[in-house]
Amino acid sequence: MSDKKQSNQKGSGKKQKTAIQPTRLENYAEWYQQVVRAAEMAETSDVRGCMVIKPWGYAVWENIQQGLDGMFKATGHRNAYFPLFIPLSYLEKEAEHVEGFAKECAVVTHHRLEPDGEGGLQPAGALEEPLVVRPTSETIIGSTFAKWIESWRDLPLLINQWANVVRWEMRTRLFLRTAEFLWQEGHTAHATEEEAMEETLKMLEVYREFATEWLAMPVITGEKTEGERFPGAVNTFCIEGMMQDRKALQAGTSHFLGQNFSRAQDITFADRDTNIQHAWTTSWGVSTRLIGGLIMTHGDDDGMVMPPKVAPAHLVILPVLHKEETREQVLAYCERLAAELRSCRYGEAPVRVELDARDLRGGEKSWQWIKRGIPLRVEVGPRDMEQDAVFVARRDRPHSEKASIGRGEFIEGIDSLLEEIQVGMLHRAREHRDDHVRVIDTEQEFYDFFDKGSEGGGGFAMTHFCGSTELEDRIKKDLAVTVRCVPTRGQGLPGQDEAGTCPFTGEPSATRVVWAKSY
Repeated sequence: MSDKKQSNQKGSGKKQKTAIQPTRLENYAEWYQQVVRAAEMAETSDVRGCMVIKPWGYAVWENIQQGLDGMFKATGHRNAYFPLFIPLSYLEKEAEHVEGFAKECAVVTHHRLEPDGEGGLQPAGALEEPLVVRPTSETIIGSTFAKWIESWRDLPLLINQWANVVRWEMRTRLFLRTAEFLWQEGHTAHATEEEAMEETLKMLEVYREFATEWLAMPVITGEKTEGERFPGAVNTFCIEGMMQDRKALQAGTSHFLGQNFSRAQDITFADRDTNIQHAWTTSWGVSTRLIGGLIMTHGDDDGMVMPPKVAPAHLVILPVLHKEETREQVLAYCERLAAELRSCRYGEAPVRVELDARDLRGGEKSWQWIKRGIPLRVEVGPRDMEQDAVFVARRDRPHSEKASIGRGEFIEGIDSLLEEIQVGMLHRAREHRDDHVRVIDTEQEFYDFFDKGSEGGGGFAMTHFCGSTELEDRIKKDLAVTVRCVPTRGQGLPGQDEAGTCPFTGEPSATRVVWAKSY
C-alpha cells in the first residue's frame, strides 16, 4: 500500500506510549501475561493452575485444530476418543513411563461425596483401584490397540485424539504451562521398526510445516538427548522455536516408542508367516502451548499480532458514525462491504470478517482490535463512502500508518494482502532467530554467551557435544541451559553438519547441537 495516500504520524522524540506495560525490554515475562489479558485470549480460573480460554483465544485454537486435523487426515490418520481416567496399574506396567509422570499425576480415589455432619461434604466410596487423570494416553490407548490388532492386516493403525490432559504443575503460566491444557495426541502401531520410524519423522515434518506455514514460527527440527527424552521412548524428536527473548519453546514432539509399550500392553499381531510379533508404536503431540508460542514470537508492545492463517478474523470493519444524518448509510455500506469480503477467499478459507458497530469512540474500538492483533483494520466514514474507498491499517505495521484504497481494489487484492502479511511475519521471525544463533567452540565463550541474562545475552548456541548426561546436568545447574535438540541435517544451521570436538570435554563429536534457555 506504499503507493497509496498514507497517514504516517511520526513521534516527537519522546518515549512512545504503548498499550502494554511493561514493554518486552522492561519485563518480558510480565509483558507476556499482560498481552494474554489485553488481547482477551485467556484468564486465570478459580481452580488453581487452570485457565479459562476466552472466545478470541479459543478461536485461535479452533483454527489450529482445523489446520492440523486436515494434515493428519491427509496422511491417513483417523480421530477417536479414549477415557480421561487411566487405571493406576496401566501406568505401572512401563516403569520408565510412570517414573517420568508420577510427580505430575492427579489421582481419583473415591467415587462419591457424603455429608460430613458439619454442613460440608467429604469423599466417600473408595475405589478398588485409583484412577489417574490422563497425563498422556500411551497406556490406555495401548490396551485398546491390543484388542483391535490381531494380524498384520490390521496394521498400520493410525489414530489421533483431540483431548485435554492434566499435569499437576506447581508453577504455571497461561498457555505455556497449566495444570490442565488442550492438545492432540497421535498414536500409531506398525508391523516393522522401519515403518514406525518413518511415521515418527513424517509427523515431525507435519509439525514443522504447520508451525512454519500457518503460525509463521520458524522452528528447528531435531532429536532430544537421552536426558530430555519422553519417558519410555526409544527416540524423541521435536520442533524448537526461538521466542523474542531468545529462549527456546518446545512446540511439538514426536516419539518412536519401539516395542516398549507394545510389550507392556501386550500389543501383538500374527505376521504373514503366522508368527506372533510385538507391534512397533509411535506417539506425537502438540498443545495449546502453540498459542503461547504465537504470542511470544509475534506480539509487540501494543499487544498481539496474529498471523492471518490462524487469526480468528482477518479484518474488522470500523464504521465512522460521528454524524447521525449519515449513520444508516455508512452502516449499510459497511454491511455490503462485509458481505462482499466474506465471499472472497484467503487460500482455501473464506475471508473472516468482523463488523464492529458498537457505540464506542473510534479510538477506543481501534485500540481494542490492535491489542487483539487482528491483521487488518478497515475504517469507513462518510467521505470514504462518497469516494467508494476504505481506510486500511495493517497490524504488522505502525498503528498510525494507514492507506486509502478503492473498495473494489481492496476486495480484489485481499488474498494477496493477507498472504503478504503472513509471509512477512515469518520472514521477521526467521530473521530474529538467525540473528541470535551463535557458533561456539570454547567453554568460556559458551558461559559468557548465556551468563549475560537479560542484558542482551543468550539465544541458540551451536556447539559440539560428547553426549554426556552428567555434563548436560552440570550446565543446566550452572546456567539453566539445556540441549534443545541434535538438529536434523540439512537445515542450513551454521556449522551444523561438520565434525569436531566437544568444547567441554575435548571428546570427538559428529555434529553440533542446539543449546538454549527454555520455557
